[in-house]
Amino acid sequence: MLEVKNVSKVYGRGEGMVMALDGVAFNLDNGAFVAIMGPSGSGKSTLLNIIGGLDQLSSGEVCLDGDRVDNLTENQLVEFRRGKIAYVFQQYHLIPSLTALENVMLPLVFKKTREDKKRALETLGRVGLEKRAGHRPEQLSGGEQQRVAIARALVNDPDLILADEPTGNMDQKTGDAIMDLFQGLNTEGRTILMVTHAREVAARAGEILFLKDGHMIDRVKNQKVGGI
Repeated sequence: MLEVKNVSKVYGRGEGMVMALDGVAFNLDNGAFVAIMGPSGSGKSTLLNIIGGLDQLSSGEVCLDGDRVDNLTENQLVEFRRGKIAYVFQQYHLIPSLTALENVMLPLVFKKTREDKKRALETLGRVGLEKRAGHRPEQLSGGEQQRVAIARALVNDPDLILADEPTGNMDQKTGDAIMDLFQGLNTEGRTILMVTHAREVAARAGEILFLKDGHMIDRVKNQKVGGI
């Protein structure tokens, strides 16, 4: 499904040059649930942003279902993302003035179809928040806001979900509930690529990719997770 081919990312020039990623390569099959781990500054979020089209690579290729996505224009990338890729952020990125339902409906608006209230409500129901549809973000807990963000990611039925530290702002109980939701989505066949710094979160995935200093240094099954 996803092919990352010798991806490198360089910031700056000359003495100020920083190699954020250096020749990272891996494949991701349909239905996989893979976590990316590594020390701070290892390139985890940079890699996820490149795959999601939020950042540009310096060299290499990123292909989804056989199509290159790293060389698309912004307009082409917006079109390609629809129904293909969804992003779940650590900070939720909900619009404060909109209700939970309206936030979930945003991708349907961007898709230039009629606003499908029923579809958005059903998606909120899948994450257990149908009764909170009329609440704004400030009226929701952190865990509820993250579930709204996940519902927003799901509403267009994406092939690939990218999650950047989705439990990073949560206590353990709330984080466990979010990970239960991700595991349920994966059981349904969703493909998930998730950045995390927490071993207990990574252990909920099927595999773990380890990054260090911009290099992918290992890929293991979750029962083998150890020190970095």
